[in-house]
Formats: sequence, C-alpha cells, structure tokens
Amino acid sequence: MQNKVKNVVIAGGGTAGWMAAAAFSKLLGNTINVTLVESDLIPTVGVGEATIPTLHIFHRLLGIKEPEFMAATNATFKLGIKFENWRQKEQDYIHSFGFLGPDCWACGFHHFWQKGKQKGYVSELGDYVAEHLAQREGRFAVLPNQDMNHAYHLDAALYAKFLRGIAEQHGGKRVEGTIDEVLQNPETGFITALKLTSGDIIEGDLFIDCTGFRGLLIEQTLHAGYDDWSHYLPCDSAIAVQTETVSKPVAYTRSIARDAGWQWRIPLQNRTGNGHVFCSKYLSDDEAVATLLDNIEGERLNEPRVIKYKTGARRKHWVKNCIAAGLSSGFIEPLESTGIHLFQKAIVRLLQLFPNDVFNQADINEYNEQTRLEALSIRDFIIMHYHVTERTDTAFWRYCKTMPIPDSLQHKLDLFEQSGRIFKKEHDLFAETSWVQCLLGQGLEPKSYHPIVDSMSDMELKNFLDNAKRNTRKKVDKWPDHWEFIQYYCATAK
Repeated sequence: MQNKVKNVVIAGGGTAGWMAAAAFSKLLGNTINVTLVESDLIPTVGVGEATIPTLHIFHRLLGIKEPEFMAATNATFKLGIKFENWRQKEQDYIHSFGFLGPDCWACGFHHFWQKGKQKGYVSELGDYVAEHLAQREGRFAVLPNQDMNHAYHLDAALYAKFLRGIAEQHGGKRVEGTIDEVLQNPETGFITALKLTSGDIIEGDLFIDCTGFRGLLIEQTLHAGYDDWSHYLPCDSAIAVQTETVSKPVAYTRSIARDAGWQWRIPLQNRTGNGHVFCSKYLSDDEAVATLLDNIEGERLNEPRVIKYKTGARRKHWVKNCIAAGLSSGFIEPLESTGIHLFQKAIVRLLQLFPNDVFNQADINEYNEQTRLEALSIRDFIIMHYHVTERTDTAFWRYCKTMPIPDSLQHKLDLFEQSGRIFKKEHDLFAETSWVQCLLGQGLEPKSYHPIVDSMSDMELKNFLDNAKRNTRKKVDKWPDHWEFIQYYCATAK
C-alpha cells in the first residue's frame, strides 16, 4: 500500500496551473503540500480571456470577492456572446446567459413564444430575457439574491497572478525551472518526481499536468492517447493580438464568422483582446493574420502570434497518479468560452475524488468517464454552430454545412426541429436556454410546439407573453450603464 498523499506537484503554471494551486492550497493546505513548477522562459498560450457563469462556483469555494478579483484582472462583465455572420453574412444573434421567460412543468417558454410568433404576438426572443436585453442596451447590475447569470472578460495573465497570491498565502510553493525528465517507479510506472534542468528533484505523490498541448506527463510519459476531433471541428490555428481600447467595453464577447473560421473580440477595462480562429486547409497563416489585422480597432499592443492546435481530448485524463488539467487534457476551441470552465471542473472533480492512501481504479474510472461525457457534450454544442448554418459562400462553410456529425448531436437537432424539445442530460454543460437561443439564431426553426400551449386561449397567450416582455423591460430599466457600474464597483487602479 502506498503512503498517504501528502505532496501534490503541479507541472506548469498559467491559468490552469494556478487555479489548481490556489484550490488545493486553500482547501487542503492543512493536510497536503502544494508545489508548482513553471518557467518564466516558457510562454503560455494566452487566449482564455472570457468565461461562462460557472466560474462563480470556483470563486465561492475559494472565498474570492468579485470586486477584488475584477479590479485585479482588468475584468468587465459578460452577459453572453454576440454571433455575427454565422447563419448568413450580415445576420447576427445573441446567446445570452439569462433564463428565457416563464415556463411550465411540461415545456420551456420558447414553446409559448413559438405559437405567439405564428400568431404575430411577439417580438424577438431576447426581449423576454433580461440578460439579452441588458447586453444590447449596455446595462448591468449586481443585485441582492440575484441569479449569477453573468460571466467575465479578464486578463488571463493577471488572473494567474491573482490566484498565485491565494496559493502562496495558504502555503503553496512555486519553483522556477524547466522540467528535464519525469521520473517513474520502475515497477508500477507511477510518477515519483520531476527532474529540472538545474538538477533539482521535485518529489510528489500526486501530479497535475498543466504543461499545455504537449502533455509532458499525461501523454509523453504515460501515453494516455488522444481522440482527434478535427473532422468535426476543422479549425486548427489561432492568432491572438491585443489592442488599445477605443470605446466603452460592451457586456458581451463578439464572435464574428469569417471566410474560414471566426474572430473574437473581448473588451477589458484597459484593452481589447482580439483573435482569429481558422482552418489552415482553407487559409494560410499570412492571410489569416491579414484578415485579423484588417478587422481590429485601436493601436496594436503586441505582435500577432500564431498558435497551432488539434481539437480533441485525451482518451484518459487520469492515469496512475497523474491528472491532466488545462490544455494537456485536450482542446476545444474557445467559441463558447469553455476553456477556464474545463480547468476548474477538472480541479473540483479531483477534489471530490481525491485519493487518501491508495489510488482506487474505480475513482480513476469515474473521473475519466465524467470528464469524457462533459467534453463530448461541449464538443457537440460547438459543432452545432458550424453545421447548422445557411452559409455556402466559401469552401470552408460548405464543408461544415455538409460534414457528417456525431449521432448524439444529430439526435438533438432532429428532436428540436420536429418538436422544439431540448433535454439536458446529467453531464451536459449547456442547458435548454443555450441550445434554444443558438439553434434559433443559426436558423433551425421547430416545426411544432408542445400541445400544452394550446390549453391557453389566444387572448390568454397574448397576455402571458405581453406580461413576460413587460416584466423584463421593467427589470432592465432599473439597471445602470455597464461601464458606469464597473467604475463604481470594480475599477482597476490607474
């Protein structure tokens, strides 16, 4: 029997590494030692600057105060994503984080809205969603007992620095150095230590691989395997560049479809993050850089950097005494800002299944299966944006529109198209409200609605829809300007 897990070693820093270090130091620091190994000479990828609302869970666990965190990371609020040119050129829609209007036990609000649309009773779906309406009008507020239906735009490097402070405050230790060799027990294959180029040996009982795409521990050492999803998600390159701010930050991420991929625009308090995700089969690096630079605002603050990747996931995320977190676990492009969520989910899941004095294979299998199912659900949601489109104007979009898709996604599309139904399964990240907004936005209209809607008379339905819209408007009208609220609530020190 092995000894009790006392020493946790995190290989690599960045957002994933310091999220892990902060969580383990704060929550288990009185029972374990936490050491993070990173080198200032190795740059991080640096594209994870937008989040989804699940980050509130992680922050509550660590007792992080929202204004303090936002001021430290130049953060702004995010109420959703604006998708431009995805259905057709010059068409856009919003995927907001809010709940759709009032529903009933049998079906969601959109079924009532769908019939109302046929009758001519309704305006656009977003008029019934507070977060949707607020981001269009540049409003925001944090209210007592408010549902946390907002996320953040943040500076990933500053976020890692902020988390490092939490980790070190609770006993976490950072070691500067580059890993030269991963040492293993010759009999069990378990990792025993990391040997640095300096000759230092960092011993551990549990290792977390945050070494990025290369997966130094989980893949190069333990050969976890990799499932390639590039036939579903053909984009394999990204370019990131930062620019000066030229206007007040909006409360949403912009995702702008281009000829062979898409462009992001993420507004922080002090600058704007820009990037271009593209498929190298249809666009050269030089063409992609030119496309990005032709479509940014403000002076560049750094030089564009091309990042190559292969969309997919490890076949196993926990092997022996090593768990992959961050990009070493896999990569799903940042279209729906799921990167930091997957980092935190890996950490929380490991905390829930943390080994005591033995690594139980049942725990390892459970971790791997939960991780696999969630990754597949996110994969399908991202594929949907490419496949459910009316665009045929370039070879890239023609491929996406006609490519084979997973059976799991096809079932969701068929169900929604026939009856307007979406069902969230246990490990699905995105709920009905997200699927409905995006499927309607991409142009997939249900052929019918739930029959319970017909239990309302036309007048009752109209009054129900009018009241829902009126209540949404009354709520949002009370919220202040987004930028003014930031200045009051969480402004970064000048």
